[in-house]
Amino acid sequence: MTHSAPVIPDEAAVVGQSLNKQLAGEKLHSAIYTGWISHQRLQPKLHGFRYQLFMLYLDLEELPYLFKNNSLWSYLKPNCAYFRRQDYLGSPDQPLELCVRDLVETHTGQRPLGRIGLLTHCRYWGICFNPVSFYYCHDSQGELQAIVSHITNTPWQEQFAYVHEVKQDKSLLFKLDKDFHVSPFMPMDIDYQWQFSAPGDTISVHMQNWRQQQAMFFATLKLERQPWQAASLNRMLFSYPWMTLKVVAAIYWQALRLWLKRMPFYPHPKQHSKPGDES
Repeated sequence: MTHSAPVIPDEAAVVGQSLNKQLAGEKLHSAIYTGWISHQRLQPKLHGFRYQLFMLYLDLEELPYLFKNNSLWSYLKPNCAYFRRQDYLGSPDQPLELCVRDLVETHTGQRPLGRIGLLTHCRYWGICFNPVSFYYCHDSQGELQAIVSHITNTPWQEQFAYVHEVKQDKSLLFKLDKDFHVSPFMPMDIDYQWQFSAPGDTISVHMQNWRQQQAMFFATLKLERQPWQAASLNRMLFSYPWMTLKVVAAIYWQALRLWLKRMPFYPHPKQHSKPGDES
């Protein structure tokens, strides 16, 4: 599928727009979100947990200039906290925004021409791991057009992207088949039901796993928006100093608990059933 090259805004103009927004007190599209995530396993045995966390909602147009005048955070350059291109979707030698637009167009036939917001973790103290990052893709009128769920599994470090197209009824409930192995304690023959909210004062994601018409597993992410401020970023960095390390440690700790409960073990299927694996 061919398409014209995207228009890349003049760097100085974008810098000026971002700085002018901050000086005028206008709310940026980018934000800090704080809240919690919970998992509840229903089959074959009960198991659950809940953790506090923070995530960043990064407007990809604003991203290169969000960490200006903050000595602890940076874009593309190593720091206490920084955005590293290699940690995200697509080829690291391609602009992230271009990779997301291409992926959505390939899967839906429609290219998102508006803003793209990324809900994710950055690299903190040299460590980054995102079990899932979400890209909220808007059309030229500012309406949500598609959501991309970009998943990384552990310990295989493979990546896979599900593209959820927002239909005319604007429903953000998506039903899909599982096509990517995530946990050795969850089989592949799973039906997903994922419910999203549009980014706003809050963001929520609720995922359900069903097998043979029986609910097996629920996961819920609930976050509240905080303004994008350097002081707030630094407070998050020191309030949650090992955010991404905590994510990795929690995955292995919960896996150990599942193993001790003698949950069924499902080996890696070696290949996934549909294109989309970016490993």
